[in-house]
Amino acid sequence: MRDQMEKLINEMLDGRILLDEAITEFEKLYIQRALERHSDHISKTANALGIHRNTLSKRVAVYRAKPKKKKLAMAKRIS
Repeated sequence: MRDQMEKLINEMLDGRILLDEAITEFEKLYIQRALERHSDHISKTANALGIHRNTLSKRVAVYRAKPKKKKLAMAKRIS
C-alpha cells in the first residue's frame, strides 16, 4: 500500500496539486466509499470512520453543495 501511495503522491506533486486539495479529495473519496459499504447509513458509516454522525453529515453536506459562483468563475479563468 505504501508503494502505491508514494507513486500517487509523486504524480500529484508533478501535477502541482496543493496539499489542501489532495486532503480534501482523499477525504471525499474515503467518505464516499465508506457510505457505499454501509448502504448510505450515516450512523454506521460514522462509526466505521471513527467520527460522530453529525460530523459526517456536515462533511457530506459540504461535499454535495454546489460550487459558489465566485469559485466557478475563477475555475473558468484558470482553464
